[in-house]
Amino acid sequence: MIITLTANPALDRTIALSAALRSGEVQTADSVREDAGGKGVNVSRVVAAAGVDTTAVLPIALDDPYGAVVAAAGVPMKAVPVARHVRTNLTIADPEGVTTKVNLPGAPLTDADAAAITAAVVEASEGARWLVLAGSLPVGVPDSFYVDIAEAVRARWGGDAPRIAVDTSGPALREVVARGAVDLIKPNDGELVELTGVALDGGSLADAVHRVALRLVPDRAASALVTLGGAGAVLVTAEGAWFAEAPRIKVASTVGAGDSSLAGYLLAEHAGLPPVARLQSAIRYGAAAASLPGTQAPTPADLGTGDIAVRSL
Repeated sequence: MIITLTANPALDRTIALSAALRSGEVQTADSVREDAGGKGVNVSRVVAAAGVDTTAVLPIALDDPYGAVVAAAGVPMKAVPVARHVRTNLTIADPEGVTTKVNLPGAPLTDADAAAITAAVVEASEGARWLVLAGSLPVGVPDSFYVDIAEAVRARWGGDAPRIAVDTSGPALREVVARGAVDLIKPNDGELVELTGVALDGGSLADAVHRVALRLVPDRAASALVTLGGAGAVLVTAEGAWFAEAPRIKVASTVGAGDSSLAGYLLAEHAGLPPVARLQSAIRYGAAAASLPGTQAPTPADLGTGDIAVRSL
């Protein structure tokens, strides 16, 4: 079982254009689609499509149409009732795969909402292998919210608590690493720079990411999966570090590709595969997601079959 929390869920609306976006002009869209979005929900969608048990915990109003979109995606959901509907994120994608995103901030949460979410995550985590805390934090909760939840889960379940992965950025991620609270973080290269304040200078991008990630692993996070977009990804653990190249694909939309990479990593770990195979799985799932329009969740049938080159760092 892989449990996810999306504290700030969103309905992802993707508009496909037949030409590059022209700012200030009127253009006609080729198509539009809507998907259940938010990082944790995206991870759960990929996990569910792979046939592994998952539950997505999220705050949602009882009459919010977003719930039907999540259900249609085949994701079991543990809803925490709140007053307002989820936000909408708008993505505009051109034929070359260039995406422009406009994300709304989302409705604020009350202290009571935050307490109810924490309780729901603790309950859902019983017997789980992984808990994924993902996405931006809504207004009204402290920057330490993910750390507070991790501590509550471990306090309740002790040695039976799930491993905890966090995919966020900014102050929320700084809180996570400051308190050394989790088993896996998944920043991209830009978020890693923002987190550490250290530039990725000297040598290859992968080598630079490795050097900077070692400032965090294993003391502040047990491991780090750092996604590099079309360049690939770096995995750093206490046992070693590896870089995997991304395959060449025709990009349709990069939205959700990082979430799919995390899901691919967790699916491989869930299957008992070693670190190199986990990294290869992350690359395959991220590439598959980027080749699909909108925020579609890749299935095992969407994965490429070519070799994913990996080298030790």
